[in-house]
Amino acid sequence: MQRDPQENARKLYQIAAAQGGYFTSAQAKQAGYAYSQHHFHISRGNWLKIDRGLFRLRDFPPGEREDLIRWSLWSRNQKSEPQAVVSHDTALTVHNLSDVMPDRVHLTVPKRFRKEVPRGCVLHKANMAPESIEPRIGYRVTTPLRTLLDVAESPLSQEHLDKAVRDALERGLVRRRLLETEPCSSKARRRLNQALATIQR
Repeated sequence: MQRDPQENARKLYQIAAAQGGYFTSAQAKQAGYAYSQHHFHISRGNWLKIDRGLFRLRDFPPGEREDLIRWSLWSRNQKSEPQAVVSHDTALTVHNLSDVMPDRVHLTVPKRFRKEVPRGCVLHKANMAPESIEPRIGYRVTTPLRTLLDVAESPLSQEHLDKAVRDALERGLVRRRLLETEPCSSKARRRLNQALATIQR
């Protein structure tokens, strides 16, 4: 039985709204649009074609970090489940910590992730615990604590790390005791301790 066109549109809007206005061809089919209908909606301008199998509702209000939504959808697996979590330097920008301006997008993906690394992207591989992830509209990002632990392990300059730690503590995004005791590598511990030493209790 064919679904009512208005019901199709409502279902697609629900899917797209949770992803900043974006949706995949598979999700459109899930909402009731046969593949044969996709070209019609693209040609009419109802759907904007962003990439292969990726669209955006024309009239959906623009968001702040649509680039991260697109990366999240790019990372989806065969079940159409996004695998990437925004992390490291890029997560610092999402949380507005420090003033770092990364020239590439940093994503953490599961260790079994096999897609080729695209230009403009850095992939870090780790199987992340749910408590290390925060949901945003259309994508996921590492928590402030996990972000600081990640960048303390990375080549990020000590100056930027110091400022990120200070910003996080001043805004109450992390507790100092957690930064002092959370398990991490010896390199990350040394760099975090150095950052904490510059901040009065």
